[in-house]
Amino acid sequence: MRRPLVIGLTGGIAAGKSEALAAFADADAATISSDALVHELLGTDQVVALLRERWGDDIAPGGDIDRGKVGRIVFADPAELKWLEGRLHPLVGERIAVWLNDLPAKTETAVVEVPLLFEAGMGEMFDATVVVTASDEIRRERAGLRDQVMLSEREALQLTQAEKAARADHTVSNDGSVEDLRQAVRSLLARLHT
Repeated sequence: MRRPLVIGLTGGIAAGKSEALAAFADADAATISSDALVHELLGTDQVVALLRERWGDDIAPGGDIDRGKVGRIVFADPAELKWLEGRLHPLVGERIAVWLNDLPAKTETAVVEVPLLFEAGMGEMFDATVVVTASDEIRRERAGLRDQVMLSEREALQLTQAEKAARADHTVSNDGSVEDLRQAVRSLLARLHT
């Protein structure tokens, strides 16, 4: 069975990773978001129990994880972030491996969105890595529109866009329209499959 080309997709906060992932899907790539997997995991009994044990019952009032509280804890204390990532990253990795294994045989391209791809040392897991970039002005505007909590604190925990771009195999600029981004993704896929 032929294995698909597996691409790791990353970028800075509000650079447009989700929109780029959608553009890959529009170009017939199989796609998955590690952020979506984390969101799913935060709803599992296993993870709720772990977080309650670590941070008390207030972290999950009514049984659902309070993501805002989790964010305030981990972005204020690097040791707590490291603890959380140490619990979640292996679970996310397992789900991605199952997803890749279960892809239809005809799948040519599989794209995994991983915001902390390089920070987590995952670059070598992929056949190619792609970073989505956007100007700081555009990213701050997008983050403001999404009401992004603690943008500066979160950015401080990540590599800069320039550092990510230097480590990536390919860079896609997202300073234009959604159609510009889709065209850039289609062009990149055409190059990768020649």
